[in-house]
Amino acid sequence: MSELVFEKAADERKDAPRGQTRAERATVRPASAAQKSQRRARAPKPRGLKIAAWLQTFAELMWLPQAACLAHGIGLIARGEGVSAVLPLAAAVLALGFLKAIAERAGSRLAYRTARAILSEKREAALAALSRRSPLDTSRVASGEAASVIAEQAEHIVPYLARFQTARFKATVVPLAILAVIFPFSWIAGLVLLIAAPLIPVFMALIGWSAQSASEKHLADMGTLNAFLLDRLRGLSTIRAFDAVDLVSRRLTLRAENLRRRTMSVLRIAFMTSAVLELFSALGVAMAAAYIGFHLLGQIGFGAWGGTLTLSEGLFILLLAPAFFDPLRMLSSVWHDRAAGEAALSALDKLAEDGLSMVGAEKEDIAPAKASDRVRPVSVEFRDLGFVHQGSRDPVFEGFNLHVAPGEHVALLGPSGSGKSTLLALLAGLAELRHGRILIDDVTLDDANAARLRTRMAWIGQNPHLFAGSIAGNIRLHRDDISRGAVADALKLASLDHVAEAHGNAMVGENGAGLSGGEALRLTLARAAANRAAGLIIADEPTAHLDHRTASDIAEALLTLASGRTLIVATHDPILAERMDRTIRLNADFREVAQ
Repeated sequence: MSELVFEKAADERKDAPRGQTRAERATVRPASAAQKSQRRARAPKPRGLKIAAWLQTFAELMWLPQAACLAHGIGLIARGEGVSAVLPLAAAVLALGFLKAIAERAGSRLAYRTARAILSEKREAALAALSRRSPLDTSRVASGEAASVIAEQAEHIVPYLARFQTARFKATVVPLAILAVIFPFSWIAGLVLLIAAPLIPVFMALIGWSAQSASEKHLADMGTLNAFLLDRLRGLSTIRAFDAVDLVSRRLTLRAENLRRRTMSVLRIAFMTSAVLELFSALGVAMAAAYIGFHLLGQIGFGAWGGTLTLSEGLFILLLAPAFFDPLRMLSSVWHDRAAGEAALSALDKLAEDGLSMVGAEKEDIAPAKASDRVRPVSVEFRDLGFVHQGSRDPVFEGFNLHVAPGEHVALLGPSGSGKSTLLALLAGLAELRHGRILIDDVTLDDANAARLRTRMAWIGQNPHLFAGSIAGNIRLHRDDISRGAVADALKLASLDHVAEAHGNAMVGENGAGLSGGEALRLTLARAAANRAAGLIIADEPTAHLDHRTASDIAEALLTLASGRTLIVATHDPILAERMDRTIRLNADFREVAQ
């Protein structure tokens, strides 16, 4: 993952524009029309699913020799044969039953494992795409909706791949095999089944179109409701302050009622599909049974190739008639899995595709920094920088120029709204310039170089996001190039080693539950210190909302970390600014710069 970690994403405010901060409203590169267009997800068909389908189909076809043995055995008993004549047939039925059970279980396990593997790959691709999206991108999907798609809706992919794909294959092969066996005995019985069979997929297709649309709307409502609920929970204090609890409650009730209606609509279509299939399969079996019965009674003397059917042949056809509709019945029972699965696949693929449109999305792999690599300070230069927030006409920067020498420590000082955080976001490549260039070591920061240049940056924010897990895990962030010794050194530099020893193997809660505000910020410093290739440190209000003593300790740790590196810090703290080599004062009214 990128070495640059932005701790606070802005997507929870996507549907509440007034609650956005100015950094959250920064302009980002929009997705192209082709990337935003809806694409129908195509179900993956790896080798594992094909083998599983063949195994389960083979297990289903085992009923043909079993039915032949049963029908022949009953015919022998009807002719007065003894038990000894039937025992070999019974043993054959038992052996075929064991073989069928083994093949069915092996196919089911293989299909489930393959489907799980595909789901994991899809989830990883979606998560990777979301992690590459700029936190300032107001067009990114809301976090509640993304969580719903990845955690809840994605689970529909497993039954779709594991059950529907194999059921559809069996519904194609097994009925044709049964017809091929029945026709040599009775063309009438085969014709009855052949006429009844097409009606089932026709009606299922008609119903399936409605099921697909209903499932997509149902899943979309689930994601919208989750996003709405998560956003309102995050803004609960604001809702209470403005006495809007009743209004939010009414809106939540309305959305929950819409979701209930969507759910009942999907269930109604699923029950209708099953009822239609049961009706036509029952009619087909009944017509075949009526013909066999009247034929054996001598009332119908045509329809058999040999003139008449024997008792064994008639029983054989009767045993196969229900099995002819079993694959179609199974297909009907999992038909709703298709609609839900395809909608979930489409939602996951859309998350993954949208990740390609964010700023600095590269497919190239970035080589991790080696422990032996020496930190080399970088130079930073802003040339003729121009930037405007999305939806605003007033430029934040216009013709802005600034050069930071390698190893120089620079403070951005100015009132709120002067563009300090925006300038850091532009430097990180998370927002799109209106015009101008940003150069890092004389290399232009653009889409082609953003990921590579980010490996040489370390980010320290004022609201660090800490994940549920160990302290070491929060420092590594799954970066394989960070050794245990590097973690220990980073903890020592951030004066957090005693806290790590006190916690031991205890887990830190989500958002740093169990740590104080100062300890959480120190953990962010340790993250930056663990990145040994970072020659540029970007800090956004590192001493904000801290008491004087804690702010002084954090500033001291920050300067220790920045020794031999380039440091650019945005701050309101004049004490911290005085400790920098140079102070850049941004004017909020005219966007002028005083150095």
